[in-house]
Amino acid sequence: MRMYDIIHKKREGHELSHEETAWLVKAVTDGTVPDYQISALLMAIFFRGMTPAETVDLTWEMARSGDMADLSPIPGVKVDKHSTGGVGDKTTLIVGPIAAACGVKTAKMSGRGLGHTGGTVDKLESIPGLHMDIPRERFYEIVKQTGIALVGQSGSLCPADKKLYALRDVTNTVDSLPLIAASIMSKKLAAGADAILLDVKLGSGAFMKTLPEAVKLAELMVDTGNRAGRRTAALITDMDMPLGRCIGNALEVREAVEILRGSGDARLTELSLELAAGMIVLAELAPDRESALSKAQEAIDSGRAFNVFCGMVSAQGGDASCLEDTSKLPLSPCEHIVRAQESGYISALDAETCGLAAMELGAGRESKDDQIDYGAGIVLLANKGSKVEAGEPIARLYAREEAQCERAEKRFLTALSIEKERPVSQPLIIERIGI
Repeated sequence: MRMYDIIHKKREGHELSHEETAWLVKAVTDGTVPDYQISALLMAIFFRGMTPAETVDLTWEMARSGDMADLSPIPGVKVDKHSTGGVGDKTTLIVGPIAAACGVKTAKMSGRGLGHTGGTVDKLESIPGLHMDIPRERFYEIVKQTGIALVGQSGSLCPADKKLYALRDVTNTVDSLPLIAASIMSKKLAAGADAILLDVKLGSGAFMKTLPEAVKLAELMVDTGNRAGRRTAALITDMDMPLGRCIGNALEVREAVEILRGSGDARLTELSLELAAGMIVLAELAPDRESALSKAQEAIDSGRAFNVFCGMVSAQGGDASCLEDTSKLPLSPCEHIVRAQESGYISALDAETCGLAAMELGAGRESKDDQIDYGAGIVLLANKGSKVEAGEPIARLYAREEAQCERAEKRFLTALSIEKERPVSQPLIIERIGI
């Protein structure tokens, strides 16, 4: 086969065969085709699209380009939960223990944060002593013992996707729905779960900005997962404002603990319960959403979900006493209060801008090699829809230096809109697909 012919075929809008896709991904992985030809093909896909069969072929071949996790030594149905990224999204820390307490096996690989979105690995590594790099056999043992283990993604997971994504990034072809779906779902297939629940974020703090785009992506990923033999479903959820009250690694662990202990932000609690219920249904441990929600709520009320989280943290070398007493978690020394500039209702709190403000404080990274400050971040004292008075505290900022707080305050205030009338509230769960 020749790359020239594959580019021409896709440029003309024809479907690539399974054999052509397999050859293509192998050539990308081996480095036997030049970047300029791969880039040309990506642009052809961007304009011509891919059929569902092509998308599944590409997804499977990218998954097989590197390590494929074998979770068969772990008994029971293994369910993975994936979020397309958001600000203040610490749901994995909450949903995983709830689902595990209800009998769902969760052996999950997670990533680090980049840009305005946070990463589960960074959040967990803010717990003193916790290891995210665990040998495979120990990984299996922890899941068998506690029902859940969360580890960092292997460097050899989906190498073809890493190469393609780097080229998509520099050729402005990132927002091709088939390429997005194949990128996400290839990593999910390689991670070895039996079923996959997707949390597709929509709004200012998400990659998908409009409902039609989010629905198309969710439907395509669900279809791809099901065609690949994995039970797959999706929720489309609001990310026009930060999720919960905390943005920043150790701060988000504190908030996750609050939810698991039965208190905390109502909106974050609602989403966590819905996602846990979805995992329980996909694992066939409840016949429907209502009974699954009841199981999830009972796991919190009984304390079992919190105990599972503590057990996982201890098994992975972390100091679980930091969960019993969250004041032991890192907290940056400089505290800065942000006050409302006028009276009224908060009509907007742009999630992406809040995430960028947290980066200014040291809670995120602009490039993958940047160091983060685990104790930095934002605690929201008001959110979209809140009534505030001029001069009233609306956020607490934490950083190592006052200058960081001052820069972050300026950015944070640009995220904020205050109006005289209360804004119309938006639903948290916007669409359900396949569940």
